[in-house]
Amino acid sequence: MGRFKQDETAIVGIGATEFSRNCGRSELQMAVEAILDAVEDAGLKLEDIDGMVNYTLDTASEQIEIVRALGIPNLKFFSKTPYGGGGSCATVTHAVAAVAAGIADCVVCVRSIRDASGIKYGDFDASRVSTDIHMGMYHPYGLLTPVSWDGMFAQRYIHKYGIKDGQFGWVALVNREHANRNPKAMFYDRPLTMEEYLDSPINVAPLRRHDCCLSTDGAVAVIVTTAERARNLKQRPAYISGAVQGMATNGEVMTSYYRPDIAEFPEIEAYGKELFKMAGITPKDIDVAQLYDAFSPLVPMQLEALGFVGKGEGVPFCEGGDRLRVGGELPINTAGGLMSEGYLHGMNLISEGVRQVRGTSTNQVDQVEHVLVTSGPGVPSSGLILRRG
Repeated sequence: MGRFKQDETAIVGIGATEFSRNCGRSELQMAVEAILDAVEDAGLKLEDIDGMVNYTLDTASEQIEIVRALGIPNLKFFSKTPYGGGGSCATVTHAVAAVAAGIADCVVCVRSIRDASGIKYGDFDASRVSTDIHMGMYHPYGLLTPVSWDGMFAQRYIHKYGIKDGQFGWVALVNREHANRNPKAMFYDRPLTMEEYLDSPINVAPLRRHDCCLSTDGAVAVIVTTAERARNLKQRPAYISGAVQGMATNGEVMTSYYRPDIAEFPEIEAYGKELFKMAGITPKDIDVAQLYDAFSPLVPMQLEALGFVGKGEGVPFCEGGDRLRVGGELPINTAGGLMSEGYLHGMNLISEGVRQVRGTSTNQVDQVEHVLVTSGPGVPSSGLILRRG
């Protein structure tokens, strides 16, 4: 665990644009809007921001443009996280490292994306064949997009554990139920039935349309500072009890098909053990989880990798949805997740984790003490445990 000390840093501000299919503006403008919203939420001033973390995939990737647009006087720390959704919680990990080391005082983490009206993350890009050797090995065989890459893992998982058609649907249904009560969700007040789920077309076998996340335009920002400073700010702090990254051997970016068992996620298993050790708790102590749900099979597979259930027990745990709903054994994705609130590469899962700690979620879980947030499986990944102060 090195020198990490739990609860010495906290998330104090969260901000976001609306989530839509056509935002009508640039990623840079949305990043600025989300950061301004987070600064206001925290009760800070722009000149308090002296650190920034965003994604290598951001179109608005030049932090100097964001700093210039906002008029931030001095940025003492700046960093980027790779691997798409695997880097969402890692943005906070970088911020924690900077704040704990005294390099920066207030670090903003931001993701801005136009995945609906701009170039979609899942669009096939022929230029990658010449630059990424492993992509050159898979594209000629039709493995062109994230849904096809993760479909391979899901197909093996189905074969290994005898998953029946429709069993993944409970994840989609519970996410949609939670989104139906979240006015900011893209699927607000738009119910989904099991019959509609089963009737939806196959995107890439075995994944149906409703097994997949949304294409979304939007931006999310969160602000990390010291626990000492957090106590005097506007909002209840979400203390950071654990913040980790994980990269296992013999891996690729979403195509790690040459491991001994592709129905498992060794990065998640490795960082999960470290994460719970950091926080000094076990999976049984988690009150609500925001699990990265780009595709519905990823939820039961993560439940297994993180030790909530045994191998092969993730789908039975999700069966019927009662354990996953608010009031259940482990409520998940209480704003609707990436499948029904919006796909912001996981940053909106962090925001919802903070709202649960504050007690302000539209699907609030009673007596929340610890919240787990995960990042994308199938790539080098990351996770957080937030604690109520």
